[in-house]
Amino acid sequence: MVNMKFLLNLFKMPGSAPVSCLGPWPKDVGIIAIEVYFPSQFVDQAELEQFDGVPAGKYTVGLGQARMGFCSDREDINSLCLTVVQRLMERNGLSYDSVGRLEVGTETIIDKSKSVKTVIMQLFEESGNTDVEGIDTTNACYGGTAALFNAVNWVESSSWDGRYALVVAGDIAVYATGSARPTGGAGAVAMLVGPNAPLAFERGLRGTHMQHAYDFYKPDLVSEYPVVDGKLSIQCYLSALDRCYSVYRNKIHAQWQREGSDKLFSLDDFGYLVFHSPYCKLVQKSLARLMLNDFLSHPNPNTETGPFTGLDPFRDVCPEDTYFDRDVEKAFMKASADLFEKKTKCSLLISNQNGNMYTPSVYGCLASLIAQQVPSQIAGQRIGVFSYGSGFAATLYSLRVTQDHTPGSVLDKLVSSLSDLKVRLDSRKKISPAVFSENMKLREETHHLASYVPQGAVEDLFPGTWYMTRVDDKHRREYARRPLDNDLSAEQELVHSSTATEHIPSPAKKMPRIPAAPAGAEAAISN
Repeated sequence: MVNMKFLLNLFKMPGSAPVSCLGPWPKDVGIIAIEVYFPSQFVDQAELEQFDGVPAGKYTVGLGQARMGFCSDREDINSLCLTVVQRLMERNGLSYDSVGRLEVGTETIIDKSKSVKTVIMQLFEESGNTDVEGIDTTNACYGGTAALFNAVNWVESSSWDGRYALVVAGDIAVYATGSARPTGGAGAVAMLVGPNAPLAFERGLRGTHMQHAYDFYKPDLVSEYPVVDGKLSIQCYLSALDRCYSVYRNKIHAQWQREGSDKLFSLDDFGYLVFHSPYCKLVQKSLARLMLNDFLSHPNPNTETGPFTGLDPFRDVCPEDTYFDRDVEKAFMKASADLFEKKTKCSLLISNQNGNMYTPSVYGCLASLIAQQVPSQIAGQRIGVFSYGSGFAATLYSLRVTQDHTPGSVLDKLVSSLSDLKVRLDSRKKISPAVFSENMKLREETHHLASYVPQGAVEDLFPGTWYMTRVDDKHRREYARRPLDNDLSAEQELVHSSTATEHIPSPAKKMPRIPAAPAGAEAAISN
């Protein structure tokens, strides 16, 4: 006999099928490997304060920034992404035919039609692999997250062919002279996505908020500079955080209720939290904001002892009225100080030392967190990730770290691969604010210029960095790569060639393709 209740559920609107109807799932789909690229030069924020004639501490204390990486005219979004992808493939011994999907998230647009992804496909030519799905995704700093979700969804779909997905987030964040300039930065992050990952997405646990606002946008297509409403941007960021956290908590409470638990979710249920970081001080305020949410949603908070001590005067505040309330901000930053030290501060290494990378920002924070952990300490933890892009789009989701932290495990390899981050940051060259300003002026004057030969010094780039050799009169860009062994004489032989793949080394070793999930495999749901 036909079960009519089942049929009625089945033919509801898309996405409304009951959990029991969901089919087999590849196990523990998520991030297997992470690679980070940032420029080889930086400007010191304390020196920039002096150069700009602002009070000491405005950038370093007020924004929480120490250094800001920047690119010369030798680097663009294509070169950043070429560099980080090839570095990930080489360091992990991956063959290019093991990738079946490549997604790019960026807001650094240099072509209104051609995607950055198609430029990266030059790296795949030697392998003969052209069967690679995915293109670019754009919405301010959220594009990398959208690309990552697309990759995860592909692996978990009927379209998956058993190969890896590769996600690249990259941007060059530059501002016109003024108060926003010290919140710039540049870089790229590449992430390898597949099943049996050390950082697995928790199924069904995403809280998203999308809304229209002109808080930060780039309507002038001939300029790299955005239009920014600073106060509105902060309000949009914090309001999105509030709403995403509320949706996330509702979803995890629903999961727990199905399992027979009436536990109330709070920040204590995250082992770590990472945030999109326009500047570090906003991240600290964001964690305080989440504590405010916990406090206001708690049915009977203890204000005599524990984390909510002394917060009773704020019991009846309206969240929408507190975005710029200094008393609320100060009280909850103080109350959340210990949580910040334990759960978030270590994620700000790259943000503090390199600045805002836009789409890679939150993933630079994730990499910073992983890089400074011992595998046994992070194993089994839930990592909350908040991604925000102006205009605006935001999601709070969570990753579950695998329990296996044995030597040689995927978690051990991930942590080891990122352990050199601080050394790499410290190996950069400090540039004076005056020279930094000259570089910004040069980028401004030559943006979208054709025909053009870049002027930046190639020898200042890190070994293995891709860079632009010229833009011809039809705006076609040509690239070369600094050799890994610093052999500049060998490098000069490459610059004349406009075909990038003529000098791409083969991967160190081939890796087998990921086997398809066995029939009947269930997705892990960790609470």
